[in-house]
Amino acid sequence: MLKNEAASLLAELNLGSGVAENDDLLETARVETSVFDDLILDRVDLVPGTKGSGKTALYRIFVDFLPDLLLKSRKVVIAHGVQLRQDTVFLAYRDQFDKLSQEDFVDFWCIYLISLAYEQFIRSKQHSDQLDNCFAEINKFREQYRKANIPEFEKRLTLKEIIGWALAVVKKNKPKVTWTPPGDVGQFELSLPTDTKPHDENADSGHAVMPQRIDALTTSLEELLSKADLSLWLMIDRLDELFARRSETEQKALRGLLNTLRLFRSDRIRIKVFLRDDILEHIVSSGGFTALSHVTARKSDTLRWSEEQILTMVVRRIFVSSKLRKKFAANLDLLKSNVEYQRTLFYKVFADTVYRPTKQSSTLRWIYNHTKDGRGVVTPRDVIFLLSRACQRQRDLFRQDPQGKTQKLVHGPAIIYGLEELSKEKRTVYLEAEFPHKWPEIRKLLGGGTEYSEAAMKRLYGTKYEQSMEDLLSLGIIERATRKGEQSFKIPFLYRHGLECTQRFVSK
Repeated sequence: MLKNEAASLLAELNLGSGVAENDDLLETARVETSVFDDLILDRVDLVPGTKGSGKTALYRIFVDFLPDLLLKSRKVVIAHGVQLRQDTVFLAYRDQFDKLSQEDFVDFWCIYLISLAYEQFIRSKQHSDQLDNCFAEINKFREQYRKANIPEFEKRLTLKEIIGWALAVVKKNKPKVTWTPPGDVGQFELSLPTDTKPHDENADSGHAVMPQRIDALTTSLEELLSKADLSLWLMIDRLDELFARRSETEQKALRGLLNTLRLFRSDRIRIKVFLRDDILEHIVSSGGFTALSHVTARKSDTLRWSEEQILTMVVRRIFVSSKLRKKFAANLDLLKSNVEYQRTLFYKVFADTVYRPTKQSSTLRWIYNHTKDGRGVVTPRDVIFLLSRACQRQRDLFRQDPQGKTQKLVHGPAIIYGLEELSKEKRTVYLEAEFPHKWPEIRKLLGGGTEYSEAAMKRLYGTKYEQSMEDLLSLGIIERATRKGEQSFKIPFLYRHGLECTQRFVSK
């Protein structure tokens, strides 16, 4: 094909976004992994994965695209909390969250989740038909709701109001609470309903009472769901953005959430939590975690993507374009189900190898190996970023020199450019932005080699050598290797350009 035709086709190529909340191809080109299967079959509740591995994509698929199907085929109702930048609602209450203890957070999450169930399920017109014969059970739930001192308004509450009232109820040991919503709307002092007496067995006695009330609420909710023959899944995502990273508040909040999961152990009620694997490891390892086995009993495998799954994702996204399907005569049925056919289509678009020598690894294998971090993890977000930049670069190159023909749409140099851009992005958006407390250690690798002997690392990090190696390995910035029978440490290709490394071995 002519180069100007190739440039026009590349302009039609849309790989979507690696950031799930901005991805308009999420439903059209979704890839159903084993974790997706486990979720839809209700085998798991806790889904860990590294940043960009597809946690929010999974979350969005369930809350945006599958509720009707799940309700019809499995009698499952989906309720959810944070979505589409609504994490800013949580940040609006930062000062109040900072004052909570871990026990307070257990109470907060209990109230928050019960309120989501009430507002998005019981009070939802969408589910009125399913609850048509459940008046007695609804009234019983409302009575328990009132006894838990959770206010009920005539109108349905927004997420901001649910959070605000959950915080108010947590600290409501007095018959009145002062509530200041985010924004310049004033301050409200409101009476909370109470039917308790000083020595009544239901009287407020701090944290000992709230779990009892939540138990009564969940029991009444289970009875309602049983009568309606439904299950309720409460889904929570974006937890890495709700509280300041590595802060004491984040630690208390997420440990409180994991403890809350134990209070909602029910076949009818499930809490589905999507959480960064590094955060999960940090919060359970800091100071130990009682009954961790109960929390992780329904934990999925960490989200990982094989080379074939990456291939499927990329090809499905490319051939969403009708012009590209027509140009390459793509068979949609085969495209969806046949991996070898997907591979054939991939190499109609991309060069066979990134470098010219024919003995080089194939382009797909090269991309997969060069987007691995030190833990061997490849994420859809990184691959989409690399290929998007490569396609943009190739389009510019074709238009700079429009004469002549080309067999492939994207050539090796453009793919190398895409990797370099990805590496710079990983440094600024991931390493520097997310791990400022570790940046002094990471910065020591700037401008260095691509591989270090153990002696070189000990010289570089001195007395902090062991802890620094543990930190860098856990972040995937380095990986263990062997050189002439001795241990060494390599910088993965993913980070080399961003860290300005030169291809050399640092022996000492």
